[in-house]
Amino acid sequence: PSASLYFLIQELLRVMRTIDDRIVHELNTTIPTASFVGKVDPGQTCKELYQSLMDAHTNRERIIKNCISQTSAVVKTLKEEREKAHEDAALLKQLRKEQTKLKLMQSELNVEEVVNDRSWKVLSHLTVMMFCAHRQS
Repeated sequence: PSASLYFLIQELLRVMRTIDDRIVHELNTTIPTASFVGKVDPGQTCKELYQSLMDAHTNRERIIKNCISQTSAVVKTLKEEREKAHEDAALLKQLRKEQTKLKLMQSELNVEEVVNDRSWKVLSHLTVMMFCAHRQS
């Protein structure tokens, strides 16, 4: 992906991470208050939120890995061209630019792991709290 495409991908990932950024709010708005406990199925609510998170995480990982794969292919091609044309400064500059993008995309996988881990911990903790509240009523 070109530099501008990389920034578009970063923006897309930021928007797609909204569900993770808002996980506490999402759970707080889905946990029934005492007066609504009988009207809301906490199991179904958790299942739907779980599925939304799974879908978001799967889609983001697919996007990131696809970008890594494409950028890796470009880097490989540029390296092969570079071996044939050692003196081509423009080629070297392009290779370094693509290698930097590749490292940035690989770091997005680390970011994704942290974001996902945090979301699953919050979901797990608040789900337990919700079921405890539901059983007490």
